[in-house]
Amino acid sequence: MMNNSELPGLYIHVPFCGGKCPYCDFYSVTTRSQMGQWLEALEREALLYRGRFSLFDSLYIGGGTPSLLGEETLSSLMEGLLRRFAFSSDAEFTIEGNPDDVIPDKAALFRDLGFNRISLGVQSFDDRELRLLQRRHSACQAERALDCLRRAGFDNVGIDLMYGLPGQTQSDWLRTLGRALEFEPAHLSCYELTISAGTPFARMREAGVFAPLEEEEGRALFLATAQYLADRGYIHYEVSNYAREKKSMCRHNRKYWNRTPYLGLGPSAHSFAQGERWWTVKSVSRYIDCLFKGRSPVEGRERLSPAQASLESLALGFRTKEGLDEALFHNRPRADKILKELCESGLVNRENGRILPTPKGFLVADSLPLLFY
Repeated sequence: MMNNSELPGLYIHVPFCGGKCPYCDFYSVTTRSQMGQWLEALEREALLYRGRFSLFDSLYIGGGTPSLLGEETLSSLMEGLLRRFAFSSDAEFTIEGNPDDVIPDKAALFRDLGFNRISLGVQSFDDRELRLLQRRHSACQAERALDCLRRAGFDNVGIDLMYGLPGQTQSDWLRTLGRALEFEPAHLSCYELTISAGTPFARMREAGVFAPLEEEEGRALFLATAQYLADRGYIHYEVSNYAREKKSMCRHNRKYWNRTPYLGLGPSAHSFAQGERWWTVKSVSRYIDCLFKGRSPVEGRERLSPAQASLESLALGFRTKEGLDEALFHNRPRADKILKELCESGLVNRENGRILPTPKGFLVADSLPLLFY
């Protein structure tokens, strides 16, 4: 019998957004004309996996902006998922939301449909910064949405925030963190603004409208964040993620970092099981067309070699508080010498047979695995 840490998770990609943020490189569309067909296609895709995954202990509905789905659409989506798939009795059900969508009726709908975890995309409590990010909500709306979720009975609420914005000082950022903590969130995700190719912000950077954060400035903000939240009792359990206590760590996202199987449904969704990854087409129209014609929407697959899987395990382990079992470094050339140097540099600690990254280690987590190859 599998314990819950080994059970797979189910991810649903809702590709619809009320508007496209200039920094976002996730797949989404701003028209809702195909929403009904998308929902029908999603049910057909779910049928393709009937019997392959016996029991899930997490459901994560992301996007896009899942919170903009109307009552009928969201209810139909959940009814279909619960009919097609089995979930453990203590399953974590997460939905992402934007503050401008979260009104009392919508919060009550989330609760009635069985969601027990909400991830709210606040990004900032500063109206100037929200305008820069072209968010559709104000700081006041974000505060009202958080109050609304509390009144609806949600105690597992996560807040997404963004730092490293043009013109933002460290004191500005810490003020935003402090405002977030006034709502006693169970979880915080703190992301440095990344300028991705092809986004409006990338074009603005190329035009000289603003300059990206200097590397040292980003490091300082990251370490200031880690210290600020540690001083207030939050667990820094993954590079960008903090939890008020162990039980409020995002169970679903931890599956990605632990290489636990997960199934992703919807356009652009990724899946992983039995050492293989696969992903669906990155187009609502093509996704619908495939499934309405009885074809799989899977666009590509890959199976990692043992060496690639080993490197990935190191890369993911260095991103998490749990770190890595020292046994993974046995028989690797110069591993003891490298680990000793990393400890002396304050990048990792060795405790009870495990290699644990420090906040400074998190800063260079992507490069650490390469030292052992």
